[in-house]
Amino acid sequence: MVKSSKTRTGSRKPVAKPAGNNRQDHLWSLGPPVEILRPDGRTVAKEEPDIAADDLLKMYRWMVNGRVFDERALKLQRQGRLGTYAPLSGQEAAQVGSAYALEQRDWLFPSFREHLALAVRGQSWSGILLYHGGSEEGGRVPEGINNFTPSIPIATQILHAVGVAWAAKLRGDPIVTLVYFGDGGTSEGDFHEGMNFAGVFQTPTIFFCQNNQYAISLPRARQTRAETLAQKAIAYGFEGVQVDGNDLLAVYQMTRQAMEKARQGGGSTLIEALTYRLGPHTTADDPTRYRQDEELQHWQERDPLIRMRLYLERRGDWDEARETALWEEAKADIAQSVTAYEQAPARDVEEIFKYTYAEMPWNLQEQLADLRAYLQESGGQLPE
Repeated sequence: MVKSSKTRTGSRKPVAKPAGNNRQDHLWSLGPPVEILRPDGRTVAKEEPDIAADDLLKMYRWMVNGRVFDERALKLQRQGRLGTYAPLSGQEAAQVGSAYALEQRDWLFPSFREHLALAVRGQSWSGILLYHGGSEEGGRVPEGINNFTPSIPIATQILHAVGVAWAAKLRGDPIVTLVYFGDGGTSEGDFHEGMNFAGVFQTPTIFFCQNNQYAISLPRARQTRAETLAQKAIAYGFEGVQVDGNDLLAVYQMTRQAMEKARQGGGSTLIEALTYRLGPHTTADDPTRYRQDEELQHWQERDPLIRMRLYLERRGDWDEARETALWEEAKADIAQSVTAYEQAPARDVEEIFKYTYAEMPWNLQEQLADLRAYLQESGGQLPE
């Protein structure tokens, strides 16, 4: 049985009701994705979204800072001053809207591309650069910031997010976990295991899929026969929804709804944010080998920064002078972060043993002793 319901944006979505139980209706998107802002910056509905002007400006500033950081990090890598890097340009709205929607007590689980989401949640740009520069310090999350470190293996962070959510639920701790992954991650076993566990135990988890259309070079159409990725949530007994991932306001609003529902005991939500990475998968990739210029141009015309800027201008909250000042300020801030990264003191090699555990287990104590003995014999030289 398929019913019809209205989202807060006013568009109608089909709702599938699972047979044989009394659970709530489950939202899935086979119609247009949830959208508040059109690419020209105009709202879909007549009424303005209920988001404070100060929050709108803060989120836009984060988007611009993310773009500046991304462009600078890419140059640093090309100059040999940074390790392999996964660009985020084009996905600013998806990352800012979702990360900004969370509360400080909530937990965020990133993959390898969520540099901007980590910054929104309080991590420094210099610290993020240290991570990509191979520094042990870069893998440390400052005290009081509820971010996990980036997960390089595809989709493994999904299990971590569900496990933390389940532990919090058992303790009566009213937190929500949000986990990021790409469209390619939905083909991994960890995705299905995590989704199934979340459905069975109704964990307070937001599964946030940034569908940027490619799993490295594999296009979305060759990854699954499902019409949407959002509808995969139905098999696991909770809600799934598609959202325009280049629409900051829609992403923010749908993440807030999912967060509030989870905190009130309503279980998990899968959000599929339709977006596009404007650059390569990583700095080891050449996207011109598998996608056409016309496709890239199509998405460049839907740049999330342009859309949000046009919206702020139509509201009377923005102008050319403020835009210029923001970009100059962002460039200066990122330049300072680069300097801090490159001038950071070298870390003691022993620190790799001392961060993970509150009390170092016996096996690491033995390894540390072996390292100290080796360094003493080699005159402090590490093996190449």
